[in-house]
Amino acid sequence: MATEKEKIITTSDVHLFYGKTEALKGISLDFNKNEITALIGPSGCGKSTYLRTLNRMNDLIPNVTITGTVKLGTQNIYAPDTDVVELRKDVGMVFQQPLPFPFSIYDNVIYGLRLAGVKDRQVLDQAVETSLKQAAVWDDVKDKLHESALSLSGGQQQRVCIARVLAAKPKVILMDEPTSALDPISTAKIENMLLELRDDYTIILVTHSMHQASRISDRTAFFLQGELIEADATKKIFMDPSKKQTEDYITGRFG
Repeated sequence: MATEKEKIITTSDVHLFYGKTEALKGISLDFNKNEITALIGPSGCGKSTYLRTLNRMNDLIPNVTITGTVKLGTQNIYAPDTDVVELRKDVGMVFQQPLPFPFSIYDNVIYGLRLAGVKDRQVLDQAVETSLKQAAVWDDVKDKLHESALSLSGGQQQRVCIARVLAAKPKVILMDEPTSALDPISTAKIENMLLELRDDYTIILVTHSMHQASRISDRTAFFLQGELIEADATKKIFMDPSKKQTEDYITGRFG
């Protein structure tokens, strides 16, 4: 019998309104530890909005109302006593456009650690090397750690941004179309890296690329017009979806 996988994030009946407009319509979806889950669906279907509910990034947008529960382990992340800074350390975020800070590669990677008050140079040096190795960009940058991160290529910048998230030792990494601005070679490097990171992290990935979802994710969730249509093992979603809307989207009949 298959063993029950450990769930790291559970969301139940999540509704999100921008003012009076309902953008998420009662999403219930769980994420297993050490898996990659892809969120797919046409533009404007709610997948990025939903991703941002998982570390309260939507708190930064005015007139947003969220109901339902989102739990990291047993902790309700929307409880009044939640430390949002700690939450975003545990649930890190990588954005669509590479967004390195305008300082050195080294200082980019240790940004979160410095904020947390870590001063020990040896600890910081080790974190930089470990994180950049995990992000598969150490060999590219090890001789120019004190040069500006903005001098790197787009793909290298994105991997430095991933290293910055990894340095905080998150439990979960959220990724909002992390390769959509990159060329195929950089995309392949990041996909290979994600498959290796899965041993230590849980990754939730919004992607427009069906190929990417089918190549690297363990589970796939299909969103349409603010609703979760279905979520299942990736192979099942792509080969034998339960819902006609999923099949139509995957076979390119709409979207």
